[in-house]
Amino acid sequence: MNKFPQDIILRPIISEKSMLGAPEKRYVFRVAKDANKAEIAWAVKELFKVEVAKVNTLNFKGKKRRYQRFEGYTSDWKKAYVCLTEDSKSIEFFDGMI
Repeated sequence: MNKFPQDIILRPIISEKSMLGAPEKRYVFRVAKDANKAEIAWAVKELFKVEVAKVNTLNFKGKKRRYQRFEGYTSDWKKAYVCLTEDSKSIEFFDGMI
């Protein structure tokens, strides 16, 4: 793995639905499009010093957008749901938002 963890985990996704999983140690992140589940689990483990139980990913296709007479598509992106083990500590970043 030649990547840094910061290159794989781009940002957390903060929404009402994603914050409902925080008490059960389920967190949602926007990740690099080419990252696989093993790389995502490694990056979360390195960044937050927690134990990862499971990772689920979803790919999103860019939406068609228009600005005046120009048309184009927004960028494709990937979302990852990360479940931590029961004996793992929670991620402190999300604790203040619950």
